Amino acid sequence: MIDQSAYAEVARAAVERVLGAERAAIEQAGRLVYDGLRAGGVVQAYGTGHSRAVALELVGRAGGLVPANQLGIRDLAYYGDASPQDILDPKIERQPGLALRIWELAEIEPADVFVIISNSGGNAAIVEMARLAGERGHPVIAITSRAHTAEAAAREGAGGRRVRLDGLADVVIDNGAPYGDAAVPLPDGGAVCPVSNVTGILIAQLLVADVTGRFLAAGQEPPVYRSANTPGGDAHNEKLLAGYGDRVRLGDA
Repeated sequence: MIDQSAYAEVARAAVERVLGAERAAIEQAGRLVYDGLRAGGVVQAYGTGHSRAVALELVGRAGGLVPANQLGIRDLAYYGDASPQDILDPKIERQPGLALRIWELAEIEPADVFVIISNSGGNAAIVEMARLAGERGHPVIAITSRAHTAEAAAREGAGGRRVRLDGLADVVIDNGAPYGDAAVPLPDGGAVCPVSNVTGILIAQLLVADVTGRFLAAGQEPPVYRSANTPGGDAHNEKLLAGYGDRVRLGDA
């Protein structure tokens, strides 16, 4: 039977798995982010498709890290010369060369750390961004589905396997989503109710908590946003943002 309870059980199991099996990977990622921020870097969060929601979770929100910037396909229209129509094709993330165009529109500095989110981990815009970051010496943290990657590789066969996000990352955090993401099977095939964003957003906030704890343990004030809807919030945030200029863009805020 498909109902709320069916999905609730699947989502609960996925969350519990992240809270258990992925904590060590999140700690490794937290160390990379903390070291990068202490060196003057920012988090470059990047995802395409629905993974953009997880990237956005890391950027510009109350209780989150100030030195975090979202990269995205939309940048081609926001900051480049592409028209909105140019980027509306849902298959654009498969287009080779797209990541470099996005990269060239951002102010990326050596200490920046990349958090790249993709359930499948195989589209060109994701793989190429991870490769660009790694080749330029930036740590790469991947939030992806190991199950999807393994199944996709098996379907392609040994002779046709492509490099995916997990093969280019310094740290891989498994979001626990199944192949195809949707987790509740339908009677006649297919499935409904994805889980990658549920666990992806959880992972993002666990990462924020880890990094914040490292600042506090070192006796340093963590660079964290306050809600703009609380007294003094705007002034606090503007003071912290001033140190980063256009490196931290809040186009979706």
